[in-house]
Amino acid sequence: MYEIDAKDVYYRKLNETIRDAIRNHKRDLIVDNVCGQYYIGCGISEPDITITINGVPGNDLGAFMNGPKIVVHDNAQDGVGNTMNGGTIIVHGSVGDVLAYSMRGGSIYVEKDAGYRACIHMKAYKDMNPTVVIGGCSGAFMGEYMAGGTLILLGLTQSKEKPLTGHYLATGMHGGAIFIRGKLNEDMLWSEAETVEPSKEDIKSISKNVKEFCKIFKIDYNRVMDEGFVKVQPKTSRPYGDLYIPGP
Repeated sequence: MYEIDAKDVYYRKLNETIRDAIRNHKRDLIVDNVCGQYYIGCGISEPDITITINGVPGNDLGAFMNGPKIVVHDNAQDGVGNTMNGGTIIVHGSVGDVLAYSMRGGSIYVEKDAGYRACIHMKAYKDMNPTVVIGGCSGAFMGEYMAGGTLILLGLTQSKEKPLTGHYLATGMHGGAIFIRGKLNEDMLWSEAETVEPSKEDIKSISKNVKEFCKIFKIDYNRVMDEGFVKVQPKTSRPYGDLYIPGP
């Protein structure tokens, strides 16, 4: 274990310290007293790195990351996994807006809730299929312009005061799949997306990710899977095709 104290450390200095440790062959880093510092783990490509964060990291945690594992023992702010290419991010808490923006590889597990526009522009790339599991609820525009990958929303924090999703779910979605546990209010759904019953193959596929989620956060897997899922998918791969003027 290599310990770094982030208390009152400017974000650039903190990220330089983390990169210096990695260059010096430190592979298991613990960063304490994190309070809003940006870009932790940004652009790091070594696959055998684990960064454990005690505190609340700032925007763009793990942005452009390609391989490491980041574990956050608190909430995280906006842009977690922005354009992430590979690796794993685990958040023992909630995250802010634009979770997994343009993510194209790797896995993200969020114990509780996500803010607005979770998984906007998420996409698959070649043989990579990114996966995001959100244990709680999400804000509006979840899955906006989603082009690929798998998003699983479990709704474990849902209550009468907290809806499962916000409005404009899957707006502009043209690829990938969203799996939502429980009953979805279809008034929240964009008109060019649709809900279908997941196939046995779908359930088999997502159950591996749900099992990993439950293992990480010590949740009863059988209780989670006892509730049914609905699948949200795009009706077409060109949802705005009729808005363009055809060429000559």
